[in-house]
Amino acid sequence: MGSIMKLMKRLIKKAVKIPVLFLYRLFVLINRVDKQIILFESNLGRNYSGNPRFIYEEMVARGLDKQFRCFFILEDTGAELPGNAIKVKRISLNYFFIFSKAGYWVSDTRMPSYLVKRKKTIYIQTWHGTPLKRLALDMFNITMEGEADLDSYKKNFIKNSSSWDYLLSQNSYSTGIFRRAFAYEKEILEIGYPRNDLLINQNNYDRILELKQRFHLPMDKKIILYAPTWRDNEFIGPHQYKFSTRIDFDYLRKSLSKDYIILVKAHYLVSEVIDGSKYQGFLFSFGASDDIAELYLIADLLITDYSSVMFDYSLLDRPMLFFAYDLDQYKDQLRGFYFDFLEEAPGPVVVTTQQLVQSIISYDQYKYKEKIDAFKKKYNHADHGTASAVVVDLILSHGGIGN
Repeated sequence: MGSIMKLMKRLIKKAVKIPVLFLYRLFVLINRVDKQIILFESNLGRNYSGNPRFIYEEMVARGLDKQFRCFFILEDTGAELPGNAIKVKRISLNYFFIFSKAGYWVSDTRMPSYLVKRKKTIYIQTWHGTPLKRLALDMFNITMEGEADLDSYKKNFIKNSSSWDYLLSQNSYSTGIFRRAFAYEKEILEIGYPRNDLLINQNNYDRILELKQRFHLPMDKKIILYAPTWRDNEFIGPHQYKFSTRIDFDYLRKSLSKDYIILVKAHYLVSEVIDGSKYQGFLFSFGASDDIAELYLIADLLITDYSSVMFDYSLLDRPMLFFAYDLDQYKDQLRGFYFDFLEEAPGPVVVTTQQLVQSIISYDQYKYKEKIDAFKKKYNHADHGTASAVVVDLILSHGGIGN
């Protein structure tokens, strides 16, 4: 075993090109599946965040990270992780080696097609949001970089989803869509999202204060979180998108800086980060490496567009505003929606910065109470703050030292 690893390392150092499929298949031949190895990956390895993060942290809380061998796939292995997880550089030699023998895969996005899951491996697909935007087989158009055509995209998606053993869902609405859009016939765990356990269990003064101090934020200002989604047709490269907005931050600062600061959080697929230096003390920029779950907790109100962040943030019963400057184009040309966005949005929908500022200043929660109540009933009914524990119990039920 050691001699094979040394040979592979020498070949890579000499820049010998070995097809990744061959490399992975070689490791599959020499390794047995190890039920004590759990692999976690969030957002294509771009950060330590999301549902996989909080499932892993539930294991740490129980001391199970000392009994299982936990690995977290990351593009940047400089990230700090609690517990005993070993960080693995994405698309490295060790990446293929560990994937070939892991007993469990826990991920919130699709795996590359060359990583063929072994029969004895359990793949828990946590997914990453309740859908407003059409998904997978329900899509009528594709403009994403790196995808050849819609038919190929759908075929690849079906192949990928067929490898999942379990799929997490935030609500019954999502469950129905996932069955159809993913052509998924195995078990769906309608338990809410592990990342939302934080919003239910840690929504208190001390935790919020600790987070504000960690992010070096002023204590005397209200906090706006701006978290838009990405646009399929505005890309830099495969899985890398531009930061798209028409917010006039100069006007925003002039109008609101006396009482507010704004946190701008880019989607994990967005490789651009807005430069906050021009708005020092007012605008704080967070990129793909930052976990939005902690930003939810400290935000007094959310501005988004068509992002699934609305379904998570609604758990906090705080104001939400929707800056939908390209609503018709997004709805009719890029993705399409599963429901009438204007009818269900639990807050003001605006298209200009001036309207946005006015809506923030004059926001009246009672005006939207009926919509807010209906929204929460439809989308938050399964989030009880226990999703991480349910997934860890599931892992234990499949055997291992922790059982």
